[in-house]
Amino acid sequence: MIKEIIQDAEDRMQKSVAALESAFNRIRTGRAHPSLLDDIMVSYYGADTPLNQMANVTVEEGRSLVVNPWEKSMIGEIEKAIMRSDLGLNPSNNGESIRVPMPPLTEETRREFTKQARHEAENARVAVRNIRRDANSHLKDLEKEKEISEDEQRRGEDQIQKLTDKYVDAIEKSLAVKEEDLLSV
Repeated sequence: MIKEIIQDAEDRMQKSVAALESAFNRIRTGRAHPSLLDDIMVSYYGADTPLNQMANVTVEEGRSLVVNPWEKSMIGEIEKAIMRSDLGLNPSNNGESIRVPMPPLTEETRREFTKQARHEAENARVAVRNIRRDANSHLKDLEKEKEISEDEQRRGEDQIQKLTDKYVDAIEKSLAVKEEDLLSV
């Protein structure tokens, strides 16, 4: 029973770290990366559809993205969706594809993106700590119901704390990599 609680906590902590990586991918650096446009939704015959399900997104020359829609009639809608996104990008189309140049980051935008990355990392840390709290409360409930001994509860809490430390450390390393990426010119 303790193993199941610990396994559940570890699975949830892994998902928190994966969600952080996903959030970091949305934070723009000076380089072009296709995952930058993953969260853009385009109105496709009345339904919001993710851009990556409507078009092929590739990197060109490291500093721009090229969006090749599968239906050429959707170019205008895709271009509008990219402009509406809060990424600060200016797409242009040539009738066949959409080119999205990556503007160079100013010192001010680098600092803003770094703040955003720190905020996302803090959210991930809070999520991991909440998972620890939930797991520890499950262990305490089991101990109150006399399903496990006090010693087993302590050992379980120690294992959960080790997991928490491991995933908080992974978050810190991920944040350090992202900050270095953002602040490098």
